[in-house]
Amino acid sequence: MIRNAHLPFATILRIQSRHVRHASTTSTSRAPKEEGSISAIFTTLTDEAHVELPARFAKLKQEMWNDGLRQSWKEVLGELEHAVEEVAAKGQDIIPQIAYADLQKGLAGEQAAAVKKAGVVVVKGAVSKEEALGWKQDIKDYAAANVSRVKGFPPDNVQVFELYNTRSQTRARTHPNILNTQRALLSLWHASEPSSEISLRTPISYFDRLRIRQPGDSKFTLGPHVDAGSVERWEDPGYRACYSKILAGGSQWRDHDPFDASPRLNAKQDLYNTSNQCSIFRPWQGWTSMSSTGPGEGTLRVLPMLHLSSAYMILRPFFRLRSGAASQLPVANPDSWEPDLDSPSFPGSAIMKTQELNEKTHPHFQLQKTMTSIPKVEPGDQVYWHCDGVHAVESHHGGQGDSSVLYIPAVPLTLHNALYLRDQRINFLSGLPAPDFPGGEGESKFVGRGSVGDVASSGGRQALGLQPFESDPSTSVKNNLIERANALLLA
Repeated sequence: MIRNAHLPFATILRIQSRHVRHASTTSTSRAPKEEGSISAIFTTLTDEAHVELPARFAKLKQEMWNDGLRQSWKEVLGELEHAVEEVAAKGQDIIPQIAYADLQKGLAGEQAAAVKKAGVVVVKGAVSKEEALGWKQDIKDYAAANVSRVKGFPPDNVQVFELYNTRSQTRARTHPNILNTQRALLSLWHASEPSSEISLRTPISYFDRLRIRQPGDSKFTLGPHVDAGSVERWEDPGYRACYSKILAGGSQWRDHDPFDASPRLNAKQDLYNTSNQCSIFRPWQGWTSMSSTGPGEGTLRVLPMLHLSSAYMILRPFFRLRSGAASQLPVANPDSWEPDLDSPSFPGSAIMKTQELNEKTHPHFQLQKTMTSIPKVEPGDQVYWHCDGVHAVESHHGGQGDSSVLYIPAVPLTLHNALYLRDQRINFLSGLPAPDFPGGEGESKFVGRGSVGDVASSGGRQALGLQPFESDPSTSVKNNLIERANALLLA
């Protein structure tokens, strides 16, 4: 096992080369996913109907039910009326925007509270425009050089590329300012259990795709959804524990803490080994812009009411509209609803899909009024949203230039995440797709793909699992975590 975080880089590369030759056949801990694209997990991209869940999901609801959920439902619906009007009135102004220079001074007070309430933040100016635009051009050149092998969605005019190992992605993921941004945002989380094995000071890289969306595109239309599973939120006991306060009944939903990392460490977000499903703890999904893009130009949309949207989403499967109620009482009226414990319906949820939402499945959100396009971003700006945040992509790109992003989330070091990082590193060095994503030969036969030589800093090499992590001095538990993570990564 490699314990010295300060080994010469050349030595580390030699060790990694030996490791990868061995790992290519025996060391990876998971089988590759089926080939495909982002469309596999979204019904909004395929126009397929949701398949009814098996009967066992009715029993699951019965097991979770308690009468206190009636009061929870009534209170949440009451709060939603006010929240909907606030979001509709404030529009983009409700989404916090923070300059990178200010972020580095620390998030606290009203600024931190605003980010936590909305569950989304725009970070301005962490990367220069020139550098971000250079990343995009290099990707275009890379795609042109490997045009016969490039895949993505839609297949006839790719907007979302099945590319994970470009030089630009490698450089962006390991950019010091992007890693610093992630460290600052991870600091908004905490572990309620002192024994939780997590280092929120240690961001690691989670490989994802990239998007270069062209003007006029209407095919890459992601409706409102929440990442990291769908039925898993209720079906897996560990995942369900993340929402224990919401499910406790009465007014306890108000005590739900979306930023408590402890219960998340035991959550199984991918019970069905689904391609495109995030299997690790990813507190913040995010992207880094490579274009100047504003509302109406194919950008991100969010529902900026994190705590309340989580409560409503978790409670929603337990209630249905009374027969004929819509003609007698407004849908928003709690008296229009009754417990639904005899059907397997979990609105917007499907096995092997993401959690989707619309006006029919989640009417109280009034999504036509509350889904809010993020403010204009420039190349080098970053956007992050909470892992439980409802988000979408504008259905039409009505701008004049491309709408381009690198999907780069903020992810902390945990033992489970370290195991994934090990396999992700093996795939990266072989030019294969990241483990959670569609498999196949990926970029293994591409010319000019990213390599360890594109990683310029020690922190970047650690984030990719290429170099041992340095000790986190905050607690002995976390020191042990670092040692155990290094053992997993570099044995």
